[in-house]
Amino acid sequence: MFLEQIGADARVRELFGPHRADGTELGRVSFAVHEQYRVYCETGECEAAPTGRLRWDGALPAVGDWVAARRVDREFVWIEAVLPRRTQFSRRVAGRAVAEQVIAANIDVAAVVCGLDGDFNLRRLERYLVLAAASGAEPLVVLNKADLCAELGQRVAAVTSLAPAAYLVVLSARETVEPLRPLVAGRTVALLGSSGAGKSTIVNALVGAERQATAEVRTADSRGRHTTTSRMLIPLPGGGAIVDNPGMRELQLWAAEDSLDEVFGEIAALAAQCRFRDCTHAAEPGCAVRAALESGGLDPARWPAYRKLEAELRHQRIEQDVHAKAEQKKKWKALHKALRHHPKYLR
Repeated sequence: MFLEQIGADARVRELFGPHRADGTELGRVSFAVHEQYRVYCETGECEAAPTGRLRWDGALPAVGDWVAARRVDREFVWIEAVLPRRTQFSRRVAGRAVAEQVIAANIDVAAVVCGLDGDFNLRRLERYLVLAAASGAEPLVVLNKADLCAELGQRVAAVTSLAPAAYLVVLSARETVEPLRPLVAGRTVALLGSSGAGKSTIVNALVGAERQATAEVRTADSRGRHTTTSRMLIPLPGGGAIVDNPGMRELQLWAAEDSLDEVFGEIAALAAQCRFRDCTHAAEPGCAVRAALESGGLDPARWPAYRKLEAELRHQRIEQDVHAKAEQKKKWKALHKALRHHPKYLR
């Protein structure tokens, strides 16, 4: 069956069970942008829209979500419910709003694609890896454009040191993606990374067709244009699916601090050895982090990167608390206003 090929396992079928009695059918969101959706059902892909209830609850689906869909005709379904997610890759929405944007749901592998040309950036890679850790998916680093890199050994060593827990693949997608095939077969993989890193080239090679548009990067800075303009889930030959995402110019964190500790494991381990549990690693005696920095046991570039992301997460947590309190106050104010106009209180 088609849905099994793109991930409908026993767990998904069990979650869908309570909805089957309502006459709905199982589907998976393949495209989502500005409340325009497409859904893969057993009979193929069709247009879709969320019901008013989903809009009211704010539980709008994302690419990769499993949903309960009610068929209107051969080409359109209503999305009535979103099944519980197993994993989700999220970021904070662009701009100043305090809200989560789910980039892809129910993914098995969060693959961060990084070009080995001018796109190579360890600090940006760390940011992606923190979000990958928060997603619950397996992290994978794909270093693309190996044919354009004169310092391949050094850069591979730097990434291996930075992300020891992530599986690492080095390739040139224009030549071959064979090292990736066994890692994506039968799984749902989200391709993440900046524009020009080669995500669409990888998709086309894995699918075996020119499914996604590609374009040359600028020679001056190795940056690419957004040839992929919206995220979509694409079935893979032989089973599995791949989620291609547009390059994200703004990647604000939406994660807990334990995700940061997972990516910066060496710093978390040192912090646990400090004399004081609430050590700020500034001037306290017995600080293991400062001692490692002074002795050269800790990469000096990792420490400011960690502090920057730590401060961002702390600020985000404060903003979330303030936002939540404001929303609660707004709800109570609306409730009190409604009660004042209730017939019982107008006598």
